[in-house]
Amino acid sequence: MKRILFLSSLLLTFYICAQSINHSGITWYSQYINGVYSEDLEQPLLVSYTVLCAEGNASRDGMQFYTDKKIHTSNDKDYVNNIWDKGHLAPAADFKCDRNAMYKTFTYLNCALQHENLNRGVWKHLEAYERELSMIGDVSIFVEVDFDDKPKRVSGGAAIPIGFYKQITLGKLNRCYWFANKLPISKDFRDYECPCRN
Repeated sequence: MKRILFLSSLLLTFYICAQSINHSGITWYSQYINGVYSEDLEQPLLVSYTVLCAEGNASRDGMQFYTDKKIHTSNDKDYVNNIWDKGHLAPAADFKCDRNAMYKTFTYLNCALQHENLNRGVWKHLEAYERELSMIGDVSIFVEVDFDDKPKRVSGGAAIPIGFYKQITLGKLNRCYWFANKLPISKDFRDYECPCRN
């Protein structure tokens, strides 16, 4: 029975992976990360970056997520007393060789309401995999955040994503994954591989 539920979930993942509801957003750029952010949803829509380093010893001590002066984002209130982590889309660990670069990942423009078990589990393992690949060559990452046309919201007002799509590119290697924004069924990120959207 568990196997049937797991296979059904994978089929749903393949279907949703190819789907994307368009929401309007504001394009933003930094030295290390680019993205599109929705002020209405108070969540990122897209983030792209290149893994800066596979290893490093820069400390993230004292770093807190910060809002943007020009773009209305979510804030600490959206993440209080609920199951949603402040999920980095471009992970701090991918920039750990440079403290300033790592600090740039703490903008709320790069932060999504992500189920705590997803963020601390299989999503984190996939981030470690992209760092492993970066030891071979330049690894480019594209993350798309998916929402219902009428998404549920936390009490602070931010919209809750239904899932996360990640595309990892290294030379001719091109792998794509989709994760529902809920308690993961599998701990192995390979179980979430799906057709690439483009």
